[in-house]
Amino acid sequence: MRVHLLFIGFITALVLIAATNLSAQNCTDASLFLKSDSTQMLNEVRSETGDMFLKVGHHGPAIENEYLGLRIFFNATTAVDVYSKTKKGLELKKFLWYPNAEQQADGWGVDMYKVGSTVGLGGIRLWDGKKVVLLDPVTERIARVKKEKDYSYMEMISMGVPYKGETVDIKVRVTVYCDKREAKVEAEEMSGKKVQFVTGINYHKGNKIEKGNDFVAVWGIHPEDVAEHPVNLGGAIIFNHKVFKTQKDDGEEILLISTPKKSIETWITSANELEHRINTAERFITYVEKIDTP
Repeated sequence: MRVHLLFIGFITALVLIAATNLSAQNCTDASLFLKSDSTQMLNEVRSETGDMFLKVGHHGPAIENEYLGLRIFFNATTAVDVYSKTKKGLELKKFLWYPNAEQQADGWGVDMYKVGSTVGLGGIRLWDGKKVVLLDPVTERIARVKKEKDYSYMEMISMGVPYKGETVDIKVRVTVYCDKREAKVEAEEMSGKKVQFVTGINYHKGNKIEKGNDFVAVWGIHPEDVAEHPVNLGGAIIFNHKVFKTQKDDGEEILLISTPKKSIETWITSANELEHRINTAERFITYVEKIDTP
């Protein structure tokens, strides 16, 4: 009897371990495909023109975890955009970023964040000392995605970007993690040259803006035409103020300009009023103030 019970206990433990591993594997996801065949998921897409905005599904590589989805536009803007969720779960493979009106009404996610020509939420550009420099033109732009056990990431690599009389190669990686609302944004000059990176957060008329020593948060309605019923949503970028010593507000976005660096790191996050807990400007800002990133 004792041996039998030990065997049952051993099998139960294996089942629990397997269930835990399966849960961990299914808490993030990545998506990259051509619009010509949405059934064929890809790990990498390349373009010498640097613009596959209309050819790639959801206009660029995308990732998600339980809380939100993110994508990088595959064009000159290289902006980071947000897919807002109202309930925890993975949705990219099911809805490909764009749930219809009925699905939105059933509580699935919505594309409510409006980027326009801005950096969006944590997108990367460069600063030449006087103005913002887009990661464009390029000799080649490469999009990649990877799903790991408990995190997923997307990359946008812009090769041969003209900058201060030479060319630079800039890699941007955005990573989402299991059970973590914040996503990490990393940017590097791939040959080790020092550049001034630009990142930031956009906003719209009437949005509430809150600034701290190491964060900028916004909350309000985005004038998006995809969502059936737009609601208030928040975005925030968390950064090291010793690296990003300069801020500029052009009326559409708050830009953060780095000191000369080979690489930089920031964190971004988002929430909306349809969520269960972080559903007001006050709650969102309080949440952001307490974020402790590595």
